[in-house]
Amino acid sequence: MMKNKPTFLEKFKKAEWLIYLLPFAFGVVFFTLYPIINVFLTSFKEGFNYITKTYTGWGLGNYVYVMNDPYFIQALKNTLGYVCIVIPVSTCLAILIATLLNQKIKFSGLFQTAYFVPMVTSTIAVGFCWRFMFSHKYGIINYLLGFLNIPSINWLGDPKYNFYALCIYGIWAVLPFTIILLLSGLQNIDPMYYTVAKVDGAGPIRTFFRVTVPLLAPTIFMVIMVNTISCFKVFNELFPLFGGGQTVPAGAANNLFTVVLYIYYQFRGKVPSQYGYASAAAVILFLIIFVVTMFQRFVEKKIKN
Repeated sequence: MMKNKPTFLEKFKKAEWLIYLLPFAFGVVFFTLYPIINVFLTSFKEGFNYITKTYTGWGLGNYVYVMNDPYFIQALKNTLGYVCIVIPVSTCLAILIATLLNQKIKFSGLFQTAYFVPMVTSTIAVGFCWRFMFSHKYGIINYLLGFLNIPSINWLGDPKYNFYALCIYGIWAVLPFTIILLLSGLQNIDPMYYTVAKVDGAGPIRTFFRVTVPLLAPTIFMVIMVNTISCFKVFNELFPLFGGGQTVPAGAANNLFTVVLYIYYQFRGKVPSQYGYASAAAVILFLIIFVVTMFQRFVEKKIKN
């Protein structure tokens, strides 16, 4: 007997998964894959003109220019310094705060909410608050330092202190997300381990370093990896602190370029815009983040083994 041809409904059920997947696939292709490929190709187009879509030829000229540009070298140093300061300090503070919030204390839910609020607050709006706090004459930070007999510091106007002001703001900005993740990791630790440690006579400090930290290690590594990628892309924090109406806010003496700000500077701050240089810098940043991420994963596997 001849088999009946499948009905339209049967065909639809077989292809149902593909229909549900199409919107997501469309977004990935046109808003992720295409921009990545386009930036990569543009980075090799020398003398690229975005308006006319013309270029003088293919080559490594954009990369040679970027790697020899003093602003880009400065941006690399500032970005790496920012990552090396913000990540360790914010992680240590977050572990301490998350451990305290994990204790059975009154109003713990209120404290957890208070630490989470900055995460859902506009970076620019909060940045202007920090700009006022860093004020040379009226800022609360200098006011508190006065109690320690420390002279007033011109955080935003003196190039010597611009970088430290950015790092302080960056640490505060990273803390909420880090605390929430670490707190969730702490709450997933079986209380049995603490009971056994207490029976064995381990004190709070010994329990913290021998029980809490090892069991929290996977979450700590994940947090460090995510925050590292985020800190390499530091950009929004610069505008409220050092904007002041400038097109490219790079500190009091243009001494605070970061890699993402340099990319922005090439296609926004220059006339005409240099899309080839910006694309080359973006590819270099991608490669740096990729290498750092792979190194972190390698170290994590070595420690686990």
